[in-house]
Amino acid sequence: MSSAAAQTVDIDAPRRTLITVSVMLASIMSSLDTTIANVALPRIQGSVSATQDQMAWVLTSYIVAAAIMTPLSGWLTGQIGRNRVFLYSVAGFTVTSMLCGVAQSLPQIVLARLLQGLCGAALVPLSQAVLLDINPPARHARAMAVWVMGVTLGPIIGPALGGWLTENYNWRWVFYINVPFGILAFLGILSFLPEAPIRKSRFDFFGFAALSVAIASLQIMLDRGQLKDWFNSTEIWIEAIVAAVAFYWFVIHMLTTTQQRFVSPALFKDRNFLTGNVFIFIVGMVLFATLALLPPLLQELLNYPVVTTGLVTAPRGAGTLAAMFIVGRLMGKLDMRLIIATGFGLTALSSWQMTGFDLQMDSSMVVWSGVLQGLGTGFVYVPLAAATFATLTPALRNEGTAIFSLTRNVGSSIGISVVNTLLTRNTQTMHATLGEHVSRYSSVLRAQMPDGVPNLRTVAGLNATVTEQAAMIAYNNDFKLMLLLSLAAIPLVFLLRKGGGPAEPVHIE
Repeated sequence: MSSAAAQTVDIDAPRRTLITVSVMLASIMSSLDTTIANVALPRIQGSVSATQDQMAWVLTSYIVAAAIMTPLSGWLTGQIGRNRVFLYSVAGFTVTSMLCGVAQSLPQIVLARLLQGLCGAALVPLSQAVLLDINPPARHARAMAVWVMGVTLGPIIGPALGGWLTENYNWRWVFYINVPFGILAFLGILSFLPEAPIRKSRFDFFGFAALSVAIASLQIMLDRGQLKDWFNSTEIWIEAIVAAVAFYWFVIHMLTTTQQRFVSPALFKDRNFLTGNVFIFIVGMVLFATLALLPPLLQELLNYPVVTTGLVTAPRGAGTLAAMFIVGRLMGKLDMRLIIATGFGLTALSSWQMTGFDLQMDSSMVVWSGVLQGLGTGFVYVPLAAATFATLTPALRNEGTAIFSLTRNVGSSIGISVVNTLLTRNTQTMHATLGEHVSRYSSVLRAQMPDGVPNLRTVAGLNATVTEQAAMIAYNNDFKLMLLLSLAAIPLVFLLRKGGGPAEPVHIE
């Protein structure tokens, strides 16, 4: 056992519990903000008198800032200590959340969201590193179950909580809600978290700059691609070229420089870590793309209120929670690869159920497919998070968790962008296809025309029906893509080392 791991056993159970609660408060607060503001955007738009195009920057500024800052968190912890980075991040996130709430204009809220993303980027990877450090190897799987629950429950309950706050108070409370939790997390971390060893290193400015430009360009391209009609726009071409060139420079620099690197190549020499990042990329695509598809489907096609939409999508969190307990009992008894493969199988089954959604369905289909997907996510995420870091040295843990979180975020951004693009294009294609079978001689149409002459109300109603059916088919096609991605991941599971960890299997107490 490493010295770092040995030190974790000395932390008594009550203090370990208090540390876990404190860091998970911070992690949930950060992950919650990825979705909680989405349902409030129409209210914010009216309040600051902005266009829909301009409102995209409220989301884009946060995502880009968080993406740039995530890989930097690993280096910062080595320079000034993990506790300081954690405390500064929690304090900054709490203050900037309050600034988002008091913003009176679009530039103010975009700037506040930018700062919020910069401050909150380190919270999720650092919480993962802390839980791995304060628990002995035998408890890593259980610790990762707690961490996964926070990371996945945040985005799931975000729409419901955001809708309830917006409906019953106003959109500013979507941001104010972070303040009390931020204060509790800050006090808990300050009081109970032990300091990790400081490993100072030279700052690789070129590597950081190249990776930051690549990530920022990719995120902006993904967020604005559909709005600008993708590669028919000069802006999207410029962003794609800048992202590709900057990432190429970053990779070449990382592999060839003899000086200190911003991201250590040693991370990617670990087979479990490399394979784990491939899987978390797929999980990010499937989970967050599905979460992005369901709210507009339920609200726009099935006319669900905002709060009801949140309530029928929330049970997937119950599935994830159930998976925590089941996986905790299976770890150490079954090959970790079989558990992960089962999780992808359950996720594929839930996606298959979603391909059967229709305009006349009741909410039970949404609830049960969500519960099944929650189970699948828990079965994949918990052992994957443990297996990815099982063979990684403690010295690389902070940097590794930052890259792990970055990979998940990039996967989710690409997934959301792809499904939204396909949704728009498939809706147009299916509308044209369905429209070919509708004519003035259609028996259905003629039944609605007593005098045999189509009127504007009849034609408009028929067009609305065709549009709804076309959109429903487009949503089903997106869910088919999620099904194929989940199935394609199953064979790759066996690239992980048998058992998912070191020579000895991980046992759960």
